[in-house]
Amino acid sequence: MMHYTLLTRCIAEFIGTAIMVALGNGSVANVELKGTKGFHGGWILIGFGYGIGVMIPAMMFGPVSGGQINPAMTLGLAFNGQFPWSEVGPYLIAQMLGAIFGQLLIVAAYKPYYNKTENVESILGTFSTIDAENSRLNGFINEFIGTFILVFGALSLTSDHVDPRADFIGLGFLVMCLVISFGGPTGPALNPARDLGPRLLHAMLPFPHKGSSQWKYSWVPVIAPICAGVLAVQLYSLIF
Repeated sequence: MMHYTLLTRCIAEFIGTAIMVALGNGSVANVELKGTKGFHGGWILIGFGYGIGVMIPAMMFGPVSGGQINPAMTLGLAFNGQFPWSEVGPYLIAQMLGAIFGQLLIVAAYKPYYNKTENVESILGTFSTIDAENSRLNGFINEFIGTFILVFGALSLTSDHVDPRADFIGLGFLVMCLVISFGGPTGPALNPARDLGPRLLHAMLPFPHKGSSQWKYSWVPVIAPICAGVLAVQLYSLIF
């Protein structure tokens, strides 16, 4: 396998995360924003958007950077000695900037529909997850379970390297199922960059009916996925 420089791998992580957020949150915008072709299209549509939104960049950049596109995966591997700490910072920065850039693409494409939408939670939901029942404990449990299954499943699916494309297709279906199964409480992040980057953007951009960025909840989709990622890698390494 060709070895790529750290810069090239970080560029891959940036582009991959941007594509993931653009396709995933783009499907949310299509369903939630007033006047779009997919308005009220349902949660299944969002599940497809996020599943394919993870699968495509994983297939594109898996052989380059590992297709991590998720700080929970990067930190989970690093804490368990499977990824060099010297490269963690650049990867995390690339993932965060990629998430912000991907979200900017959505805002550019859907700006007229943001202006029409009056439901502040619908707008925030196109950026980040929502504290739906004002329960950070429930959100933490939801994010932890979902991310644990995601990271453990990703390691299992991609461990043999016999058919990488089939592995990444399986990963896409896993994410799709996780969004559909665990998306009810808050809309799962399963990825700190995917939530925090767009939330920062939501706080900065002006919208006619923007509402709160829900910063009191913002630590949940950051800390819970990281904890789950570390445990999932550790348990997978211990068993297999």
